[in-house]
Amino acid sequence: MLVPITALYAAPIAFVGLVLAARAGGLRGKLKTAFGDGGDAELHQRMRAHANFCEYVPLILVLMAFIELNGGEAAWLHGLGASLLAARIAHPFGIGSVASPARFFGAGVTALVLLACVIMLAWLAYAAT
Repeated sequence: MLVPITALYAAPIAFVGLVLAARAGGLRGKLKTAFGDGGDAELHQRMRAHANFCEYVPLILVLMAFIELNGGEAAWLHGLGASLLAARIAHPFGIGSVASPARFFGAGVTALVLLACVIMLAWLAYAAT
């Protein structure tokens, strides 16, 4: 079975992840730091931006796919996907400061999307039983 709505958002979101990985890897090569951050604050920030992406995005995309496979409303899936994409684009711009609006938006919206996915999937599973 296909999940076209989830796929529509997974592709550009994955591109964001690729950019984050390239930014961290490029600086790692420039600094000749094979492991860790070598004490470099900028490399540490880039690594954390990429790691944070990897900590949340795969789970949310899997949940979105389950929602879609279980008959979730297309409008809700588009809202989740667009919100997640906006959040993951914004988050890295604010990773250098705890008080950054971009970081607050990115982290907050990501958390809300995750919570919404959990609630929606639980509701769909309950309704199907």
